[in-house]
This record gives sequence, C-alpha cells and structure tokens, in this order.
Amino acid sequence: MPRLTPARTGTAFEHTMTSRMTPSKQEILLKAAECFMEQGFHATSIDDVARRLGATKGRIYHHYPSKIELFFDVHREGMARLFEAVEPARQTEGDGVSVLAAMLRAHALAVLEHHTFESVVAQGVQMHRFGATTPSQRQILDELIESRDRFEQLFKDQATAARKDGSLANVDVSIAVKTMLGGIQWSLIWYRPEADASPRTRQRLADHMVRTMIDGALNGASGFRCTRLLVVGPTACVRPL
Repeated sequence: MPRLTPARTGTAFEHTMTSRMTPSKQEILLKAAECFMEQGFHATSIDDVARRLGATKGRIYHHYPSKIELFFDVHREGMARLFEAVEPARQTEGDGVSVLAAMLRAHALAVLEHHTFESVVAQGVQMHRFGATTPSQRQILDELIESRDRFEQLFKDQATAARKDGSLANVDVSIAVKTMLGGIQWSLIWYRPEADASPRTRQRLADHMVRTMIDGALNGASGFRCTRLLVVGPTACVRPL
C-alpha cells in the first residue's frame, strides 16, 4: 500500500491570497463564498453578501466594483488553497503511486475543509463552459481555467511517473486523472460538514476516497499498499442522493 503522509492543512500552512489581505477583505471573501455556495452566482446579490457580513454594500464596493469581480477573487482563493495543500504532498517518499496517493489525499482534505471556496471553483468551471460573459470577463475566466489545468497537470505528471516505475497500471493517464479528480470534486455534493466537520472525520473520508480510487489502478495483485485506514464512522456526514 502507498504510504500516506498526513497532508498539512489549515491555517498553519496557508499562504494563500487571504493571508495577504486585510481582515476586512478576508471576511468579505469568506462570506461571499458562503453565499455563492448556497445560492449560486446568479441568485446571489451584493445585498446578500452585505447581509451575511452585517454591513453595508459600501464596504464590499470599497474592494470590489461588481459581483463578478468578487466571484473571481473567491475562485482564485479556492485554487490557491488547492495548490497549497497538494504541493507539499509531492515531496512524499516512496514509489510513484505512493506520491500520487498522497497528492490525492491532500486534495481531498482541502476540498472537504474548504468546501465553500471549492464549490465556487466548480461554479467557475461551469460558467466558463456555459455562462454568458463579456470579453473582458471571458479573459479572466480563461486565466482561472488555466490555473485549474495547471493543477490537473500536477496529477498527470505524477501518474505518468507512477506508470513508468511500474507502480501504476498501464492506464490512460488523462482519463485516470480526470476520473480521480472528478471523484473528489463530487464530494462537494454529498459531504455534509454541518453533520460532522471534525478534522478526524475529514481525514477518514479522504483516506477512504483515495483507497477507492487507487485500488483499481494499482499494478499487480497486492491491492492497495497503504498504511491501515480507519473505517468511516456513522454515515451522518454523507448526504443521500
């Protein structure tokens, strides 16, 4: 089994956009992320964000000239948190699939921990594909999607290395990585942080998500070569579909 090194997540390791912002702007981004996650971009207004803040619209307009500019910054922050989580996992010791598993676990933990921001990232992808935007907005969206593509490439590169060293089966790397990342992204639908948002629960969920994904891609019959995984407790943290 791949040896999973615990990913460093949380405020001690975050050097994201918000860590360089004033507390006021940090709070605006957080509350905006909550609104966009709950209501979607189109249904959310600046008034909604202001009410969530307990402030006037002027406080938001002081930093952002429009709702879409605010949305773009929430999207950027979501991607920054993903990169911050996955980069250190790339230094995991072991064969190619051990590193890949550590990266996937770090990604899963980041999505579970920062689900509000990562939900907005998912909305940004949909907006890029189907949304009506101005040319200037489209240019910004293109840049945001390029960031997402760079993130995906980290996993493609590692999967290629794992296939070369024989620890990963001879799979189509692009399809395998898209399937794995898509599986993690789907947790934005079924994960219920209000039921149990403890770090231990997130770690157990991430372990099992990675185990499920890696099992079918390993080369050989030895199964998932990982340290003993904890069993997920009550299913209260899973939303029935």
